[in-house]
Amino acid sequence: MKIEVFDIPEEGLALAVEETPKIEGVKIIQPFKAILRVDKRGVEVFIKGVVSGEVELQCSRCLKEYILPIKTLLEVTYHPVQHLNKEELIELKRDEMDVDFYREGLIDTEDIIRDQILLNIPMKPLCSEDCKGLCTICGTDLNYSECGCIVQEIDPRMAILQSLLRRMKANG
Repeated sequence: MKIEVFDIPEEGLALAVEETPKIEGVKIIQPFKAILRVDKRGVEVFIKGVVSGEVELQCSRCLKEYILPIKTLLEVTYHPVQHLNKEELIELKRDEMDVDFYREGLIDTEDIIRDQILLNIPMKPLCSEDCKGLCTICGTDLNYSECGCIVQEIDPRMAILQSLLRRMKANG
């Protein structure tokens, strides 16, 4: 849904939207729901609300697919993109991190939802905090069974350093 900035009434808007944004590498289970309050002061637009839905991710330890529920509050201030001076290097302060820009008087709710999804997906997705992952030798899922592999404590590329340390201690 596109919000036309110049059509926002003085009393603001209350919106309930459903969107399924396309995000590479992220499978959205069903459309995300957003309940938004949109207010305008001059050319600034203030959007507050809640975005919720579920995505399917792959655990970075055991490679299993799992569902991550996302429910997040948002509070974003929009300015016209013309207010952004392209030649000026801008350093955002902490209180300015929820600032975005709109073009041609339009704000797309799909972009709002996409941003919230991306901000809430962990960099290293885990199906659970205590996921044991896969055996690095045989590939057994260690969450379900133990394997008989002997895991070397030392990376073979570092073995030469270990032998050097042993010689230093012996001579020491």
